[in-house]
Amino acid sequence: MSDNLPPYDSFLLVSFGGPEGMDDVIPFLENVLRGKNVPRERMLEVVEHYRHYDGVSPINEQNRQLLDAIKTEFASAGLEIPVYWGNRNWHPMFADTLRQMRDDGCKRSLAFFTSMFSCYSGCRQYRENIMAAQEEVGEGAPIVEKVRMGFNHPGFIEAMSESVRDSMAQFDTGSEEVTVRFTAHSIPMSMADHCDYVKQLNESCRLIAQSCELPDWKLVYQSRSGPPTQPWLEPDICDEIESLHEAGQLKKLLIVPIGFVSDHMEVVYDLDDEAATLCKKLGVPMQRAATAGTSSPFVKMIRQLVEERLGKTSERPALGSLGAWHDVCPADCCTYTPRRPGATQPSRPDASRPSAASGHASGGRPGTNRS
Repeated sequence: MSDNLPPYDSFLLVSFGGPEGMDDVIPFLENVLRGKNVPRERMLEVVEHYRHYDGVSPINEQNRQLLDAIKTEFASAGLEIPVYWGNRNWHPMFADTLRQMRDDGCKRSLAFFTSMFSCYSGCRQYRENIMAAQEEVGEGAPIVEKVRMGFNHPGFIEAMSESVRDSMAQFDTGSEEVTVRFTAHSIPMSMADHCDYVKQLNESCRLIAQSCELPDWKLVYQSRSGPPTQPWLEPDICDEIESLHEAGQLKKLLIVPIGFVSDHMEVVYDLDDEAATLCKKLGVPMQRAATAGTSSPFVKMIRQLVEERLGKTSERPALGSLGAWHDVCPADCCTYTPRRPGATQPSRPDASRPSAASGHASGGRPGTNRS
């Protein structure tokens, strides 16, 4: 960065957004699906999924709670910068937030993305969205720079390890009888091939498994969307459950949604509903670990990542072998050209178990999107 840039003067929480009532659902989905070749009837199928929750996605309320926790953490550490929040697909939208920041006199902001792992739609697409919003706001729109990825930061690993231990304690047996499956949002293989998503996820899982002394763990995926002709990361969590059960290898199951920082719709629908229903049908006791949410180690991590960039500390804590991730994304980081399905291609993941993924990690690939 050039030395003549203004100093950092604000913080921006960057997230996906979600509807907060049935009247919001169709406009929200239209935002998510804009520019994608998705039949309207498929979108209306997803609307029905929202009716089970009165059209309310948990993600916005989760972000309000996180925002309050960040403000409290900043204040306790003497970090006196204003805190803002902007979303990709629902209010508060990026352009509205950047316009408010400009009017408040903000020139240059540090951003934390509620996506902990590097891929096109978990990082690069957000940066593209912010640049588009800056163009919409026009002259005076603040500069926005993201803090580094925290997938191997001690605070994130501690938060998720505490969650795993709390959930493991709900079983009446030792960990040797519990199968642990970490889950993350599936993405197209063509996206995964151009980013470090899988590598970072595996490192986070390994570090948590090591901390919690887990004997039986594996990374699997969930919330797949898109045509069946397009390869995505596998196995799916429900397919994994069925496979383990058929092999007689599943006594008790702990699902850890490592790829999500809050209990938004993918977590509550795909895990708390679909996966839990399947386990009940198979007679398998199941627990689902909490996401990082507003846990103290996680919020503290956000503050520490900001302090790094403000030059308040020279420490860049990171566990494992990958080290502290870069502050500034390389020009070719997480590049991806989405493959749009043709008009005759199916837009649901499979005929037996349609998912309604938000695209928080997948970019909302076609047609089965929610948050």
